[in-house]
Amino acid sequence: MIQLKTEKDIAEMRQGGRILAAALDDVVKNVKPGITTFELDRIAERRIRDAGCKPAFKGYRASAHDTPFPGTLCTSLNDEVVHGVPSKHVVLKEGDVIGLDIGLIYSGGSREYILDMAKTVPVGRIPARVAELLAVTQSALLAGIAAAMPGSYVHDISYAISQTLEEKKYGIVRDLCGHGVGFELHEDPYVLNYVLPNTSGQPIELVAGMVLAIEPMATLGGYQVRVDDDGWTVRTVDGSVSAQFEHTIAIHEHGHEILTI
Repeated sequence: MIQLKTEKDIAEMRQGGRILAAALDDVVKNVKPGITTFELDRIAERRIRDAGCKPAFKGYRASAHDTPFPGTLCTSLNDEVVHGVPSKHVVLKEGDVIGLDIGLIYSGGSREYILDMAKTVPVGRIPARVAELLAVTQSALLAGIAAAMPGSYVHDISYAISQTLEEKKYGIVRDLCGHGVGFELHEDPYVLNYVLPNTSGQPIELVAGMVLAIEPMATLGGYQVRVDDDGWTVRTVDGSVSAQFEHTIAIHEHGHEILTI
């Protein structure tokens, strides 16, 4: 069931989104060779808690049988697509790329709200084809956001993202996708990054009050992924480098708004 947000809800989420974007900026400024992903995670948690918020990912589990996620950040390195676990033993080096996925819980006047965002950044100098992957995946996010207009449909977002990525023949990860967000970390609807050839059922129309986390994930190789033994880290099967970018957006009566800026 899609949970619509009121303008008051969105106003509260806007405040949380600004805090989250500032926290991620702090993390990105500290990305450099020699730093550990654990240190980046500490920076993120400190920034979020100092603002009076709580990390949305720390302790999160999709089901009662899952191991709780131990970090504030998902730190996904090179062929790791998403959900990389911060570690004192993972040291960034020149030429790496790291996906930084971050969420917070913001306490509004009457309830708590969840915001979610991500970006993939270089560690020092990276190969030109990897830099292009990052740039095009970010462009795919912006294309998906541009398609998110009231009266359009969720599959219009998927189409815009897939067209941008397919033009470069990148692998589009299929096992993971965007989603509704706000009252919970993962809500309906799912926002795919590719277009199903035969979509059954009624298309989902975008209406005012919907809040979505749009997050294209692309690779330099195939789209197949696997989960590591830690139960969290998702990486490409073929070892190809991947990229992820994400914003939380709100649909208004006459357009959309990026909340995580």
